Amino acid sequence: MNAKHVVVVGGGISGLAAAWYLSRAGLRVTVLEGSPAVGGKLRVSEIAGQWLDEGAESVVTRRPEGLELIEELGLSGELIHPGAAGASIFSHGELRPMPAGQIMGIPSDLVALAQSGVISQAGVARAALDLAKRPTPRGADVSVADYVADRLGREIVDRLVEPLLGGVYAGLVDRLSFEAALPQFAQASRTQRSLIAAARELRDAAAAKTGPLFATLRDGMGSLPLRMAEILAKEGVEVRTEAMVRELGRTPEGWRLVLGSAAAPERMDADAVVLAVPAGPAGRLLADTVPAAASELAGIEYSSMAIVSLAYHASAFPRPLEGTGYLVPSVEGRNVKAVTFSSVKWPDRRGHDPGTVLLRASLGRLGEEAVLQRSDAELKAMVMAELADTCAVGELPIAFRVTRWGGALPQYDVGHLDRVARIRAAVAGHRGLALCGAAYDGVGIPACVSTARAAVARIIDQLREEEP
Repeated sequence: MNAKHVVVVGGGISGLAAAWYLSRAGLRVTVLEGSPAVGGKLRVSEIAGQWLDEGAESVVTRRPEGLELIEELGLSGELIHPGAAGASIFSHGELRPMPAGQIMGIPSDLVALAQSGVISQAGVARAALDLAKRPTPRGADVSVADYVADRLGREIVDRLVEPLLGGVYAGLVDRLSFEAALPQFAQASRTQRSLIAAARELRDAAAAKTGPLFATLRDGMGSLPLRMAEILAKEGVEVRTEAMVRELGRTPEGWRLVLGSAAAPERMDADAVVLAVPAGPAGRLLADTVPAAASELAGIEYSSMAIVSLAYHASAFPRPLEGTGYLVPSVEGRNVKAVTFSSVKWPDRRGHDPGTVLLRASLGRLGEEAVLQRSDAELKAMVMAELADTCAVGELPIAFRVTRWGGALPQYDVGHLDRVARIRAAVAGHRGLALCGAAYDGVGIPACVSTARAAVARIIDQLREEEP
């Protein structure tokens, strides 16, 4: 196997994970990343003398793949967990506690729902009908909004489910696939009629699991790909940046990639290829070889977002920040969709300064590109106005940073799982080719690592079949 050469296109977490598993199988591996640095949507940089993530900031611990990879890399000692618990929702004009017992916005405790004030009394009464309402017919995939509104009412969708899922996909619940975005509830909906009852089962199952729900690294989640690149280099993996792959085609022995400029192209041969890039670039590379997959990949839309990070003197806050932050439903008509109290959430970060408060605000949903086209100064002003309203901050920040993520989050529209099945069926007919990344089975780090594992298993099985 060590004579076989596998090229991984894409140096985000999915591509680096694929390279790790391939190298552990004894294969010769090259990673080609088109941008100047590895990491994809994982990136960390300094603000006010402290390191703060610009992209994804944590890994969910309930799915094991992310933590298992970190352990295999020997980085478990760098893991830290949130120093605060609980988040809020800005609803009906003020910050209110997230209802206890909710699972992705689906309530399990109607009393806690009513006490939170997030939902009106009429909205709580409507949600309660779910316990007595006749079963909602389940056939093909439907949107999250359609199914949840039918069971619990539109207010639950707008003020609980939308802000929670909006933080994951920056998308629209009226388009988001129920099967792909809420798979546990989609499965339960086929055997029981009540979403509240399903939420109670999931809540009780989660209660049996101990430990924090999230984790990150002491230097930020964005340090993970940098550490991985160093470890991979020691394992003999070649990791190249600014190596944009422009063409991919078959050869009698395997695959040929063309990278570099049109004036000075570089050709590289491989026994197998793993495409760990977003759906658009993957589709363009497969347009000639696997047109059926390319056509389906072109149908996956991406949303854009921006993260504005601000640093304040701790004295700028008239009252201490509580919890990990808050979410803002789109029905509130505000540009900011979420704020994370980073200094409160991650007090064990390396370099943490108790005299400085760091916050991150997210802006941008699908269809709100006009907001993201404003200048850095305008986005900063939006977030400052938001914090003045919700946290009574009257001082100017001592530092700020704007990170724009164009086309960052794949949209799992209704029918997404069927689309992914068609993509994989088309690729299955081509030996030595596999896909992985956020476009398929989930956008979080564990889901991306899982797709990398599956892609590597496919490649290894096929290469072993070719051995004498």
